[in-house]
Amino acid sequence: MTEINYNATGRRKSSIAQVFLTPGAGNIIINKKPIDQYFPYDTMKMIVQQPLNVVAVNGKYDITVRVKGGGFSGQASAIRHGISRALLNVNSDFRGKLKKEGLLTRDPRAVERKKYGQKGARRRFQFSKR
Repeated sequence: MTEINYNATGRRKSSIAQVFLTPGAGNIIINKKPIDQYFPYDTMKMIVQQPLNVVAVNGKYDITVRVKGGGFSGQASAIRHGISRALLNVNSDFRGKLKKEGLLTRDPRAVERKKYGQKGARRRFQFSKR
């Protein structure tokens, strides 16, 4: 018997998350660790579970995630983006609710590069007239 599997990719800053949804008990496994072990803060767990709460399917799907790059915040947002996209594959009727919450939009903000002749992206070296 073939197992029903929905997958999608989410991105944020320099983080990339591959998300796999299968019907199940609601377990969330991130890089082979439970969500409680992977994310140290409750706010990160809330960010990851936000799309599930919006469409009221929390506890109906097992979620397996492979995520790399970036820090905790970027990874949590990338996972959220991936879960939202995977839920669209499950049921396209979820699109309105997810779009209204802004969960389908990839956040384009990223770190601006450092420029030559400057201390940072916008910060200049100290100027002295004499």
